[in-house]
Amino acid sequence: MDTRLLRTFLTLARTENFTGAAAELHLAQSTVTVQLRALERELGVRLVDRLPRGARLTSAGRRLLAEAEGVLEAEARLRAVAAEAAGEGGQGGAVAGRVVLAAGETLCSARLPGVVAALRRTHPGVELHLYPAGTAAAVEGLRAGRLDLALLLEETADLPGAPAGGAPGAGLAAELIGHEPLALVGAPDHPLAAAGRGRKAGADEAGGAGGAGWAELAAEDFFLHEQGCSYSDRLARELLAVPGARPRLTRFGSIEAARSCVAAGLGLTVLPRVCVAGALRAGTLAEIAGPPLPDVPVQLVRHARRWASPAVRTVTARLIRHFSPTGSPAGHPD
Repeated sequence: MDTRLLRTFLTLARTENFTGAAAELHLAQSTVTVQLRALERELGVRLVDRLPRGARLTSAGRRLLAEAEGVLEAEARLRAVAAEAAGEGGQGGAVAGRVVLAAGETLCSARLPGVVAALRRTHPGVELHLYPAGTAAAVEGLRAGRLDLALLLEETADLPGAPAGGAPGAGLAAELIGHEPLALVGAPDHPLAAAGRGRKAGADEAGGAGGAGWAELAAEDFFLHEQGCSYSDRLARELLAVPGARPRLTRFGSIEAARSCVAAGLGLTVLPRVCVAGALRAGTLAEIAGPPLPDVPVQLVRHARRWASPAVRTVTARLIRHFSPTGSPAGHPD
């Protein structure tokens, strides 16, 4: 069996879209269709229902998905062993392979381009595909085998469905690799921005010395990232816990939308500092002095029982190096 057909099937299952699968595989959309039909003929079963807005796995396709993943994993192991043998024989053996990494919008837009650029310099044979996803989708993708790794901005490693005590369930393992500082920001002419002028960025007074307290903040309008975002949800809980307060909270699926509303003077937001650093330097946003905002942990999650290819191990090491304050991915190969 041509394993390229299986790879096309798995990509289509993940993207649920022929156009998206073709773009990811660098193929014409017609080629994706031809390859899928060839696989369906060979297996004697319909794998995908073609819908006006995309593609959906049939019941047979869902049953065969894990088996297809197993075949490709076996192929990857075979190629890895061959590469190691070639390296031992003096024939090169550079790390190569495809790695699918899920992460939220914050990390995909602000942090991971640097990782991709570094990998292209040091390991050009490693293809890192970024898959924007929230926590629930990332966890589901890891458990289903559609993802190799996931980066989550979560306060603890208690993933959905995990037992108490911080140990992820269903075979997932989480590793704390860094932290993202947060910033409370508003438009430069917002009344609360004046209170923070002259203070150093990142100061942590909880009100006082010109800073706003929770009661004062609870009277403001906030534009926050969507529900399920750990730092936005935590801020919402703090605001709603103020006695008698009725803060107006607007949620967006896009960080850029929230940031634009705030820059227009419509209210305040809390975002990772990396997402607003440029706007703060340019003066289109201003930092608001307020209560301390704990940094958000960055969790690297993988399937504990699934074999990690040399490419996955290389990406893991690069991610740890990128997010670690010391830049030292101790215990991980680079």
